[in-house]
Amino acid sequence: MNCRNCRTGLLNVVLDLGRAPPSNAYLSAESLSRPEPSYPLRLLHCGICGLVQTEDFHRSEDLFVPDYAYLSSTSSSWLQHARSYADAMCTRLALGPGDLVVELAANDGYLLQYFMPHGVPCLGVEPTAAAAALAEGKGLRILREFFGVALSRRIVAEHGRARLVVANNVLAHVPDVHDFVGGIAQLLQPDGVCTVEFHHLQSLVAGGQFDTVYHEHYSYFSLEAAISLFAANGLQVVEVEQLPTHGGSLRVYAKHKSASSPVDPSVKRVVDDECAAGLRDGARVAVLQAAAERARDGLREFLSNAKRQGALVAAYGAAAKGNTLLNFAGTTAADVAFVCDAAQTKQGRYLPGSHIPILSPKALVERKPEYVLLLPWNLRRELEGELAFVRGWGGRFVTAVPSIAIN
Repeated sequence: MNCRNCRTGLLNVVLDLGRAPPSNAYLSAESLSRPEPSYPLRLLHCGICGLVQTEDFHRSEDLFVPDYAYLSSTSSSWLQHARSYADAMCTRLALGPGDLVVELAANDGYLLQYFMPHGVPCLGVEPTAAAAALAEGKGLRILREFFGVALSRRIVAEHGRARLVVANNVLAHVPDVHDFVGGIAQLLQPDGVCTVEFHHLQSLVAGGQFDTVYHEHYSYFSLEAAISLFAANGLQVVEVEQLPTHGGSLRVYAKHKSASSPVDPSVKRVVDDECAAGLRDGARVAVLQAAAERARDGLREFLSNAKRQGALVAAYGAAAKGNTLLNFAGTTAADVAFVCDAAQTKQGRYLPGSHIPILSPKALVERKPEYVLLLPWNLRRELEGELAFVRGWGGRFVTAVPSIAIN
């Protein structure tokens, strides 16, 4: 396999999580008796550009199917993040009725809905039908396709160029990163701005956040790798913000190189931090393997102790990262009785691999588990507040990454 960014041959495996099914391939009751496909889940490190990436086994069309169940609006903190961004960008760019905002991977309209009150024309690109339908129900224009150069040309021909292009937590999901970023460059006005948010590789490594690795995440970016990708497509990274979302993310601001915009000192500062952290060295990234094994062993020990106590363990948040953790630990419904999720698109289905049933949050009240394993650990504070009623019967919250913590 060659690097998705610089095309260098890849040999350096920095994380091996064995075999796993696609993390968002939730199962129906009928499909439980059928063979379930699984694939090797390994990360490779490019010693030239520093991009970390999964081994290729899928086309994106096979992973992001029409009934893809992830919905952004189920998190209140993420909605607030989106609202704050929309308000700030409308002020920063003085956006108005004559401008166009395009979001790539618009999901259920969680973000673009906050541009609408400002009177800014919006267009979303969202290939998964279930999420796209929800966005359209909010009055948004949605193109139900995968984004790349070809679609970008059509958007320009039919709607004109965009003053702002937004791509939140989608760059990692793209197998052909040059087609994606090349499409952004083509779509942007000469003075346009693109912002891209992604989980920061430095946070992933430092926090032992191995569970954010799954087949749908093709690439794991440092800022340095992102800069080289954007530069190869005629864009210059001019500013970067460090965000707490998803356990530590970056928001990159990019413009056309021809715009000759000044580069904010934040760019050099983050690149220098990455160099000091050793992200160019595959051996420094490979510490993820030991972190994954520690978390796996800690979860197994906790579940074994809970079973000896006769305690009921449930989980909350049927998140992709939770599936990576559960499948690496070999967890089944014999260990975790059920998982609750607020997304109705997931309820009544089963987690891939572990086959744990997904129920409505009201199941927590009905069955009163002694322990609730919070699978999206990055939302721990938000979830502990929303689920405070669990403490009413003496229930306790548990997270497993980077290590077992019981609160």
